[in-house]
Amino acid sequence: MPQKLLLESDQIMASHALQSATATAPIDFESIKSLTESEAKAVDQLIIDELSSDVILINQMAHYIVGNGGKRLRPMLLLLAAKALGTVSDKHLILAAVIEFIHTATLLHDDVVDESDLRRGKESANAVWGNAASVLVGDYLYSSAFEMMVRTGNMRVMEILSKTTTAIAEGEVLQLLNCNNPETTEAKYLEVIARKTAILFSAATRLGAVIADAPPEVEENLALYGQHLGVAFQLIDDALDYKANQEDLGKNLGDDLAEGKPTLPLIYAIEHGTAEESAIVVEAIKNGDRDAFNAVYDIVKKTQAITYTEQRADEESQKAIVALAILPDSAYKDALIQLAKFSVQRDY
Repeated sequence: MPQKLLLESDQIMASHALQSATATAPIDFESIKSLTESEAKAVDQLIIDELSSDVILINQMAHYIVGNGGKRLRPMLLLLAAKALGTVSDKHLILAAVIEFIHTATLLHDDVVDESDLRRGKESANAVWGNAASVLVGDYLYSSAFEMMVRTGNMRVMEILSKTTTAIAEGEVLQLLNCNNPETTEAKYLEVIARKTAILFSAATRLGAVIADAPPEVEENLALYGQHLGVAFQLIDDALDYKANQEDLGKNLGDDLAEGKPTLPLIYAIEHGTAEESAIVVEAIKNGDRDAFNAVYDIVKKTQAITYTEQRADEESQKAIVALAILPDSAYKDALIQLAKFSVQRDY
């Protein structure tokens, strides 16, 4: 993981951001997106062009997944980081598409492993075409991503993304090992999401700096921003599994419990519930029992596990904002700050 390289003076400069990180004013996500609208359209066209294959099933599945909504948050982070440092080049556009391909491939594989039947409010690809096809098309997207990144002619890019995909795979295996294991600690769980989720956020913002030839300390701080943002984002996802409207969430409520995933709300509830309450949550995790969702939900609510999870997410969001102090003031830096706040305010 990247190391924090902020100077004391930078930390002082960031104090204003820290104090406002928990502001209750809603963040206008669409306004943030508008700052990279033209570049995002170019990335979308690049994605469409790269998905062209003479294998019909690949075309069908890839377009289904890539076109199935989503915030395009990771490519947006890369583009905002690039614009905060000056300008967006063709290499930035290629890498934004690469990041989205890698993310989409992980979704395909995750849905197979988790046996999910819903993704962003629609049937998951594995529910439509089956597990075998989903795994193979996920592999195709990974391969396409590496083929594209070679075009940048930058070995540093190859190094970053190869390490990133390795870390993601390690995180997925660690998550599998933790499934149905109620003895998973908060530290172990945070290690999973740091590798499985946050590392791709970090790679996106780091690559924005690498292609812009930013100084090493700027690159490291942008990578740090992405890492903390990614952890915050995942922690809020954990919380939403116990509080969101299912239609807004785009997946079945209680999916994490049904999959036996000991997410932070459950870990906290086990530690802070009564012996009887803890036993209920432990058994639900062991058995992957969706039918126990209502009982577990009541315990999660009573122990204030959601509040704790949101507080931990907010801490990560604040750390992300601090890391941005090294950047010159601009609308794009402000947008990155707003995204850190959005990560903990969102309800979908």
